[in-house]
Amino acid sequence: MRVKRANDAPLPGVARNYQEQPSAAERRSQGRSLRDSVLRESQGAWNPTKDRHDPVEITIESEKGRLPELVPIRHERMSQSAFGFLRGSAAVMAADLARTPNSGINVQLCGDCHLLNFGGFATPERNQIFDIHDFDETARGPWEWDLKRLAASIVVAGRHIGLSESDSVRAARAAARGYRERMAEYSRMRVLDVWYDKIDLIAVLEEAPNEEVRERVKKRIEKARAQSVAEHDFPKLVERQGTTTLIKDNPPLIYHLRSARKQAEYSGALDQAIADYRESLSEQHRVLFDRFRYRDMAIKVVGVGSVGTICMVGLFMASDEDPLFLQAKEARASVLEPYVGKSPYKNHGQRVVAGRRLMQAASDIFLGYTRGKILGRDCYVRQLHDMKIKVMLEGMEPSVFRAYSKLCGQGLARAHARSGDVAVISGYMGSSDVFDDAIVEFSVAYADQTERDYRAFVRAIRNGRLKVANE
Repeated sequence: MRVKRANDAPLPGVARNYQEQPSAAERRSQGRSLRDSVLRESQGAWNPTKDRHDPVEITIESEKGRLPELVPIRHERMSQSAFGFLRGSAAVMAADLARTPNSGINVQLCGDCHLLNFGGFATPERNQIFDIHDFDETARGPWEWDLKRLAASIVVAGRHIGLSESDSVRAARAAARGYRERMAEYSRMRVLDVWYDKIDLIAVLEEAPNEEVRERVKKRIEKARAQSVAEHDFPKLVERQGTTTLIKDNPPLIYHLRSARKQAEYSGALDQAIADYRESLSEQHRVLFDRFRYRDMAIKVVGVGSVGTICMVGLFMASDEDPLFLQAKEARASVLEPYVGKSPYKNHGQRVVAGRRLMQAASDIFLGYTRGKILGRDCYVRQLHDMKIKVMLEGMEPSVFRAYSKLCGQGLARAHARSGDVAVISGYMGSSDVFDDAIVEFSVAYADQTERDYRAFVRAIRNGRLKVANE
């Protein structure tokens, strides 16, 4: 089912003159009127139809064009748990979400909005913020899709780490309420104030449920701030061979192309790929990038859903002790594309960069894109690590899990508010818990569906339909 785009243009605030722009109150009223055609309660519905596609077949189809030697690693990571399966099956859920009710309001979507795709990182001003950090599947589509995937991932993750069903459900409700209430706040703010808003990690400490948790989070923030690339990443990722500094092999997760022919071809195309990437940067960032010189590049296996796609880590040096690590990651067509239409960008790396810049409060200064001539693949480029703080789900107590889920809901609202009409969305959701109830209902039903799909996936491995590899 392809999403209609009738309500998708123009973006809010793009009226030809001031008189044509309705007030926030009028737009909230417009949102309330949408309930007549799409009941808020209907957002809770998940009833798989008889013609629902086989999730294993969708997974196999999504793996076409990936590096075949890495696909078994992907299967192994997805087979570890239902949550691991959900992380690797964005294509499956995209097909399912396309069959669910939506209000017809489109925003820039993350496209793979599960709770581990949020976290902390540094802004160009060296402040640490909390935000979405994965945009491989970004596209413009119904705002509900991101929220439903987030809520479902919370229930699946809660079950995975051993929380009670009630605690998992409370966390999903906290995310839905956090999204709804933050969107209501944005609907009453000035446009520029919404655009400038961010979630500062220091402010996040205030949301911690107790002093012990606040201290733990504070220590992780301080540790991330203290770990510079030169002092932390550089010694771990490189080795010196004579006078040459190279990325250290750690197969099968980090390795170089060994074929002499491939190395020669790769070297010949690399200069052009780097030049194209340089052109995608702003002028001031080109000046900065030009201070570094290329030294080495290797393949790196990352994540769950991305395994098998090309991901390279590049080492650039301004001097012997002044490194820059860039990650060039393959950008394929978004899993949402069959349902929302083709990307307007010829390069999917550019699609990812544009979506990231639109949704994030602050983006990496080295964010850009290129195309691998030898591999024939679009890529986007960013720094490998930049004060990044990953969320550790294992052992997370219920109150912390609920607070984190709420934070994800608020972060998603902030990201959506940049490209969507916040007043219309807020008007549709309303001020009661009717919408929250619907999202919770969906999250539980789809978590059950994910577990059924996971069992089918594991059976496919046991039957030899899918191969796995021990890492």
